[in-house]
Amino acid sequence: MDGPLFKQALLGSLNWLAANQEEVNRLNVFPVPDGDTGTNMLLTLQSAVEDIKDSNAIEVSRIARLASHGSLMGARGNSGVILSQIFRGFARAVEGKAALQPKELAAAFEEAANAAYRAVNRPTEGTILTVAREAGRTATVAASEPDASAISVIAAAAAGARSAVLKTPSQLQILRDAGVVDAGGFGLQIILEGMLKTIEEADVVVPVPTKVKAAQVSMDLPEGGWGYCTEFLIEGQALDVERIRNHIESLGNSVLVVGEPELVKVHVHTDDPTRVISVAGGYGKLLKLNVGDMSSQHRRILEGEAPAAAKPPRANGVGMVAVVAGKGLVEIFKALGVDAIVEGGQTMNPSTQDLLNAVDAVPYDHVVLLPNNGNVILAAKEIAGLTKKKVHLIETHNVPQVVAAVVAFSPERNVDQNIAAMRAEAERVQTIEVTHAVRDTRSNGLRVKKGDVIGLVNDRLEFTGSDYSEVVQRALGRLGPDDYELVTVYRGEDASDEELEKLESSIRSSYPGLEVEVQQGGQLHYPFILSVE
Repeated sequence: MDGPLFKQALLGSLNWLAANQEEVNRLNVFPVPDGDTGTNMLLTLQSAVEDIKDSNAIEVSRIARLASHGSLMGARGNSGVILSQIFRGFARAVEGKAALQPKELAAAFEEAANAAYRAVNRPTEGTILTVAREAGRTATVAASEPDASAISVIAAAAAGARSAVLKTPSQLQILRDAGVVDAGGFGLQIILEGMLKTIEEADVVVPVPTKVKAAQVSMDLPEGGWGYCTEFLIEGQALDVERIRNHIESLGNSVLVVGEPELVKVHVHTDDPTRVISVAGGYGKLLKLNVGDMSSQHRRILEGEAPAAAKPPRANGVGMVAVVAGKGLVEIFKALGVDAIVEGGQTMNPSTQDLLNAVDAVPYDHVVLLPNNGNVILAAKEIAGLTKKKVHLIETHNVPQVVAAVVAFSPERNVDQNIAAMRAEAERVQTIEVTHAVRDTRSNGLRVKKGDVIGLVNDRLEFTGSDYSEVVQRALGRLGPDDYELVTVYRGEDASDEELEKLESSIRSSYPGLEVEVQQGGQLHYPFILSVE
């Protein structure tokens, strides 16, 4: 098994998984409905293939390393993240090798399974993990035969996977109750059979239940809902994977945190995705942020088995448009469900036409408009008279207010209920904005010189000084920190690591009762914006 053959095998796996994607989707039942397993595995495998498709490497180690990186970058859902770890274990096992003899290929399959098990704090049998392990074991037995070959080893791995998949209902009650096999395990079986089908150039018959109802139809929606499937990558330097995993595990369940010191993939089911995002932002730059409402997905399946891969319109017919400045903030608001983003803010106010275009592009009759800046509110007020849609303006002035309002939005409530809840949350949050004076002036009884650090509390200039930490300390003191629990710091584009570290340390030492979280906002002009709740 050299590089070109392994590449050919992965291309075959992708084609075979794509052909059987929906059948894998319909089996999805464990641990909660968090997107379609087949779709998640396909997107993960597509990302792996994207990284290898242009490579002419002849070494299997090179192709495996590229596939490992690509799968991590594109990993989606529990099954996708575990699949990326299977690729990672395989790549590590073949490191430095140009080609694999049968026993080396089997050993790589076994290490792939071991890596997947290590990635999960509490492994559950009857899942893709079990299937990967049995595939490796049967591959090892086949590799010991005198006439062993790469094809016979892969054939044995596929057969072992198939046998393990059929046994999964006896290992998990939830599968037995739903009358299905494990979706992730079946997806891995498909991947191995796709390899075999391609390199053997023979027909592979896949025993798939073609007429089964979606497994989630047999499950009831819990009273409290399933929560939100929250996924992203953290990019940074010297990232402590174990520390990040421990932190994320305190915020939800079904947690997978895997990767390297420079790139970590996070998957978690949580009732508070904003909290998770804020915590993770303190470790590094967030990429590929995605938040999915699992309860809404399950409800759609119960009502009509609509494919979860397509984003259906909200039942309440209400959309959201927000004005946002800063790459990190744009990603956050998209992940939180804002339908359209108008990029702009301080010194780059969008026009009335920009706002109108965004409102008209949203596929809803009711649109909540969040201007996020006092200078944008007047333009936003004009939109209601320029469109046939019903525009509901919430006069938000800053980032924390918009975050609070968007988090308060629920697709289960009607427009009036949502507007009331969003306005209440926007008014509740306290905001501190730190920037530099652009000219000498007097305001609110303060003498300000050009270049001074200034602190605005709820949009009112309250403090001036020479140091970010000093100004924030005084602003927090004015708010009365004993009345609050959490400070979220949105780091601006121009804030240095040293300035951020000093600010965090200052808040923690002076106000030990406050929990401090950092989010990479990337906003211009404001080195730090703080939300106090």
